[in-house]
Amino acid sequence: MRATTSRLTILLAITGLVLVNCSKKSNDSAATQRYITVKGSDTMVHLASNWAEAFMAKYPEYEISVTGGGSGTGIAALINGTTDVCISSRNIKSKEITLAKGKNQNPVEFPVARDGIAVILNSDNPVNELTIEQIGKIYTGVYTNWNQVGGPDAGIIVNSRESSSGTYVFFQEHVLNKKDYAASANLMPSTAAIVQSVSQDKQAIGYVGLGYVQGAGNAIKVLGVKTDNNSPAVLASEAAIVSGAYPISRDLYIYTNGVPQGLTKNFLDFTLTPEGQRIVSETGYVPVK
Repeated sequence: MRATTSRLTILLAITGLVLVNCSKKSNDSAATQRYITVKGSDTMVHLASNWAEAFMAKYPEYEISVTGGGSGTGIAALINGTTDVCISSRNIKSKEITLAKGKNQNPVEFPVARDGIAVILNSDNPVNELTIEQIGKIYTGVYTNWNQVGGPDAGIIVNSRESSSGTYVFFQEHVLNKKDYAASANLMPSTAAIVQSVSQDKQAIGYVGLGYVQGAGNAIKVLGVKTDNNSPAVLASEAAIVSGAYPISRDLYIYTNGVPQGLTKNFLDFTLTPEGQRIVSETGYVPVK
């Protein structure tokens, strides 16, 4: 499921994983489209990269470029007509739809996978479970010391994605109850940066898409999340997301401008085939089919 290195270069940078195809043809046309761009969610960039690799292995005459930058960045690119496919870990906003229509663009939404947002701690942190309310109070700055939630007497280092991230928006809406993040929160340029920070600092907390957990190793641990004080703690997992037991879960989306055609449609269709959905599972997310 790997493309040859002459066609595909994978760069892991501080801004996130960027899959860049360096052989774009400048004379592509709508009638003979052989190259498309995919841009957006940092959560989904690993998944989209794996889809692109597998698709190009099956159809070597086509070329796909995948870049991250955040769901907001991908949606903006779709609105501005600078990407063929937007990957997003949140729904497009009504104001974005209005902006798109003003530019004669028509975003169409396709759920392609499901995800659970895992709350992660350093493996040396003795705290194992928190309620959604407690997590929200940490991220809004009400709680600033681990001893306020049953941990050691040590300050809490709060790590978040930056505001262009769909995960940032979803977490704010569903865990923070739409309140502002604490002014002291570290806004990270990528999910990988959050994992790295939490793995290196005993006092840190972060949140990541489920697909990032399996590659993080033993330097972090996943926090059990409780809906309230009387609920059991649930770890983010495929089974818990499918059953609805894990309380911080969401759909992951592909957006196109209008009903997809040509190579864009072929790529979208591939993501929903049994092979495409197997890749979803292998990357650490949850199939929708």
